[in-house]
Amino acid sequence: MVGDAQPPSQERRRGAALGLPAEGPGSLATFSSRVGAFLVDAVTAALVAGLFTAPELPGNWSLLSFGLITVVTLVVFGQTPGMRLLGLRLAHPRSGQRLAPWRAVVRTALLMLLVPALVVDADGRGLHDRLTDTAVVEDRE
Repeated sequence: MVGDAQPPSQERRRGAALGLPAEGPGSLATFSSRVGAFLVDAVTAALVAGLFTAPELPGNWSLLSFGLITVVTLVVFGQTPGMRLLGLRLAHPRSGQRLAPWRAVVRTALLMLLVPALVVDADGRGLHDRLTDTAVVEDRE
């Protein structure tokens, strides 16, 4: 019967506008997994900076090591150590290509300000990802 047909759903699926799958590899990473990766990267950066500043605490030198580690690993591997540990990667606007260094630098600089990462769109992408046309996605099931 025609009247029994369900109307199309108006519910917006995360990542649909970006052409990403709803779940599994390539789907948008959850906020909690992205925060977890950020925390792993921040602690790693503090430990690396601490190697150079010991016995003093690293202080703001951690920001420098965070920036360097993040930019280099995103350009070379497409993921930071924290992303790797949690099974995430950075999706590039053109599949199969390395991230341009300028995108990595801009994204990292905005991430270091922290607030742009907390300003998210309906898909859950932070301002730093929207401005660089990237997205953090699941890399494994």
